[in-house]
Amino acid sequence: MPKQPLPIKRRNFIKAASASLLFTSLPSFAFQFFENEQPKKVVLIGAGWYGTGDLLRLIQIANVEVVSICDVDKNQLKKATELVAERQKNGKKPQLYADYRTMLQEKKLDIVLIGTPDHWHALTCIEALKHGAHVYVQKPISVDVIEGEAMVAAARKYNKVVQVGTQRKSTPHLIDAKNKIINNGLLGTVGHVDMCCYYHMRANGNPPEQEVPDFFDYEMWTGPAPLRPYDGLPHKRWWRTFREYGNGITGDMCVHMLDTVRWMLDLGWPKRISSHGGIFVDKDGKSNISDTQSAVFEYEGFNCNWQHRTWGNPDDADYPWAFKIYGEKGVLKGDVMKAEFVPADGSETTRFDVLYEKEEYPEDLTEKDIELHAAPATRRHMINFLNAIQNNTKPVADIENGHISTASCILANLSMDLKRPLSYDPLSRTVVNDPEATALLQRAYRGDWKHPHPDTV
Repeated sequence: MPKQPLPIKRRNFIKAASASLLFTSLPSFAFQFFENEQPKKVVLIGAGWYGTGDLLRLIQIANVEVVSICDVDKNQLKKATELVAERQKNGKKPQLYADYRTMLQEKKLDIVLIGTPDHWHALTCIEALKHGAHVYVQKPISVDVIEGEAMVAAARKYNKVVQVGTQRKSTPHLIDAKNKIINNGLLGTVGHVDMCCYYHMRANGNPPEQEVPDFFDYEMWTGPAPLRPYDGLPHKRWWRTFREYGNGITGDMCVHMLDTVRWMLDLGWPKRISSHGGIFVDKDGKSNISDTQSAVFEYEGFNCNWQHRTWGNPDDADYPWAFKIYGEKGVLKGDVMKAEFVPADGSETTRFDVLYEKEEYPEDLTEKDIELHAAPATRRHMINFLNAIQNNTKPVADIENGHISTASCILANLSMDLKRPLSYDPLSRTVVNDPEATALLQRAYRGDWKHPHPDTV
């Protein structure tokens, strides 16, 4: 094993025996791909902040050729293609597209990365699967429950790997915490879980309506979602503040923590979900997502409780976006930066710290808006994704698990709207004894866009 990192172009990826193989103790350059393999042809749909970041992480660890990038914003396309040409091995600029359907028809692809806003995840994912590609799609996977069911059905029908960007499952310090604390039974019987987010991340301005700039196709950006009056570029945080395009803080942030807890404790669908909340404090802007919300996800023997506020201070300043798993023998606290197990008997706390890879990947340090703490996890998530493709296995964040976590958060929002608990039956795809709630599992699409259904994908 070399003592120094290999050059970027030679950092590739090692075959593994199963999709669950993630060596958190190895440095990143220890993962090597078979250099004589043909580069996998990759495209990106959605060239904004997170989509481009995912693509750059993939380029770092795999022998890939980015052949196309699709976005409805010409400026974002230009920035993304220049970055990719700098980073990818062959130095080529990808071909640019404004319509993902045209791109998928013209290209024979191995992998499609999806970094669009949430309201586009289902249609782009299913179309990519139909065209024979494996898919890496960001979370939450859908804006309604039936979209998610259709995505799972399509992945199974076309026998393709779909990895969801819930990369906490590939976060080294959280893997270590799961292995050393939970898997070794140090918590004892689990009796309760708390999850929270207290970030002030809810955009809430009042920009005026304005003309759509010529470099941006707002009609195509909106697609199947309701068409809001144009009041500025929706990129980054603005679109997330409207339920027309996503599922609020619960759909954006709870999905990560709930998915992490489900993975750690081997949980499936909640038996029942209830939620309360609304816009209680930040009432002055256009935002229509809740600024305050609690939710209870009921499991056999304990509940997983969620709380978010986009105002005020966090209950625990050390864990403003986190989970806490309470067992009879202690509590395991975790977030994206750290984890700690505090034994109930007062013995020494076990701590786990975030892994950075600044020396192995110095290019991370100059990348605009990169989340340095998340980059190692995303690289490992990509490695796991490629392992699953190579071995025809399910990845650690398989689409079905992404659907359960996403749909649970969507159901929490529906519970808040309807002011009653909901129990979802995935076999019948209904909310038990609640026709009104069942009707809300699939929202109407705008214009000629066709809503996907699991029976007809």
